[in-house]
Amino acid sequence: MNRFGIFDFGFRIGLSNGLITSFTLGALLLGLSSSVEAQDAKKIPRIGYLVTNASTTEAFLQRLRDLGYFDGKNITFEFRATEGKSERYPDLIAELVRLKVDIIVVGGNSGIRAAKKATSTIPIVMTSVGDPVSLGLITSLARPGGNITGLTQMSPNLTGKRLELLKELLPTVTQVSFIWDPANPGMTLRFNEAQAAARALGITLHSVELRSPNELTNAFAAVNKVHTDALVIPAPIASRYEKQIADFAAKKRLPWICDAIESVETAGCIMSYGPSYPDLHRRAALYVDKILKGAKPADLPVEQPTKFELVVNLKTAKQIGLTIPAHVLARADNVIR
Repeated sequence: MNRFGIFDFGFRIGLSNGLITSFTLGALLLGLSSSVEAQDAKKIPRIGYLVTNASTTEAFLQRLRDLGYFDGKNITFEFRATEGKSERYPDLIAELVRLKVDIIVVGGNSGIRAAKKATSTIPIVMTSVGDPVSLGLITSLARPGGNITGLTQMSPNLTGKRLELLKELLPTVTQVSFIWDPANPGMTLRFNEAQAAARALGITLHSVELRSPNELTNAFAAVNKVHTDALVIPAPIASRYEKQIADFAAKKRLPWICDAIESVETAGCIMSYGPSYPDLHRRAALYVDKILKGAKPADLPVEQPTKFELVVNLKTAKQIGLTIPAHVLARADNVIR
């Protein structure tokens, strides 16, 4: 008897009436085996997940565990990482599509655009994106339509707030360099927001374009040329060129502000203000749960963040000789000492 408990039964029928040959018996068993294996595969959904960093990944996985999903038991994962190279998104996502994962979880403008281009059928959960409507990723926040839903970090609307905080941090600031990639539509939105905020604050905003590693030297030369007081560096520029930017800023004793706490903790960014990225990933896990239970992405409204964090790097401030005002420290959710 095999694991299906039918071998002896089928064999006896073959002997008694000659209707089931060894060939048809083998085909029957193969068909049943394939059917059971297909059912097993269907029972355990497979999630394609584009890794950004350890803390957000763990936040996502922990929330799924809280919801009753355990890797290898009732869910499996296909993890992929760009390692800071956004140009890898198309190939990595194409690989997940070929694997026929049940859901793709991805963040960032480049990643989500690559996923949208790769598939119109596999549900896509955004962990963070600047303005998905303006970027043409969804129809509206309330009714996204298509196969994409998830979280927006609303980063374009936060750029102005970051400049306001910079002005509080450094009241004498008048010249600010904004390092960005104009080929990224999300960064264009941020730059436009920064320009409007800078005018209102009496700050001259200098555009410094950085499309590839080959342009780093020219970008830093452009910053030196305008005698800037501070740098504003949005993600993913901050993460992609973290070490080079950190070294340049430290050498020039320049404060720089960024989007994410990771750049404050690891690269010496003096201040970050934005949504809690671990919280966004925890919320993304809820979308995965709803979709696995039958919800359609088109019907799940895209959420905006409700939790924002101000993180200040006091250690960096001391290294460059900057005194952070007491009222800014008092407002900080976290202070790196």
